Amino acid sequence: MAVAGSNGAMSPSAEPTLSALAPWLLEHVPGAGRPRRLVKFDAGQSNPTYRLETDVGVLVLRAKPPGPLLPSAHQVEREYRAMAALRRAGFPVPRVLALASDEDSPIGRAFYVMEHVAGRIFWDPALPELGPQERAHVYDAMNATLAALHRIDPAAVGLQDFGKPGNYFARQFSRWSRQYRAARLAPNADMDRLSSWLERHLPADDGQVALVHGDWRLDNMIFDTAASRVVAVLDWELATLGHPLADLAYQCMQWRLPHDAGMRGLGGLDRRALGLPTEGDYVARYLARRGLDAVADWPFYIAFSFFRLAAILEGVVRRAHDGNASNPETARRYARAIPILARMGVEAAAEM
Repeated sequence: MAVAGSNGAMSPSAEPTLSALAPWLLEHVPGAGRPRRLVKFDAGQSNPTYRLETDVGVLVLRAKPPGPLLPSAHQVEREYRAMAALRRAGFPVPRVLALASDEDSPIGRAFYVMEHVAGRIFWDPALPELGPQERAHVYDAMNATLAALHRIDPAAVGLQDFGKPGNYFARQFSRWSRQYRAARLAPNADMDRLSSWLERHLPADDGQVALVHGDWRLDNMIFDTAASRVVAVLDWELATLGHPLADLAYQCMQWRLPHDAGMRGLGGLDRRALGLPTEGDYVARYLARRGLDAVADWPFYIAFSFFRLAAILEGVVRRAHDGNASNPETARRYARAIPILARMGVEAAAEM
């Protein structure tokens, strides 16, 4: 929890204070009221997120983490831009209210304020709190919302320059390879093996371009009280213009990850008895909604997703090592997960 502390603007290494935020809110978010309480959400590793209670309601503040950051990481400004554009297009995201840049931020680093969306967040993909029919509704809602995102024309919502042109997977492989090398604290033979395999099997650019979320998973969504509709998609830090299969494959890792060992996967569960779709059924439903044919070389996209996630988590672990992780205890659990992800990536590659 972060509460009011010293007066005035803050250094980038400190937590936000109410005294620093109050004048900024008054100027940039008319009607927000005077801040009364600031509580950091336990969930999340990348950009620290806070529940901001005022004398008239509740808002959410999302900031860059303190301390030195890896190049091109934690760009809350891009999150803000993507969410503003999607909101105008009618896509379910929270309404963003104001953005503070690194240069004019009262807390010493960029952040934005958005509305607080009421609803349900499910942390366990097995959905133990729901019955089989409700579980099927949740997964179908995720599928339909992903297909709706990828049907949006980026140019129509002002995001035609939100990513670089050219082969998305080649660009992403280059980016996360660099990030991984910059962050890693110890060698990992499986990551090296997987990296070499991916570089040899990068697919040709097929021309598909969409706004991709980059972290499409169950706990980045808020559902209505009936658990049948997505009312808000959160955490757009990794959003860019790219290939839509990247989002689909990233979510489909969940079918392969173990349910135990803190991995929040569906591996080892009787998914049919739980009322959950198989990976193949989920992919087929998405493709039908998009009017697409079956995916060639599906194992590449899965293997790439494991590599990318392992590289992301390596950055989290490095921030914990350097003393500026959003949640150090969770970062330590992620350190144990990275070898599992790397091994599963190698196993996925072997399916090709």
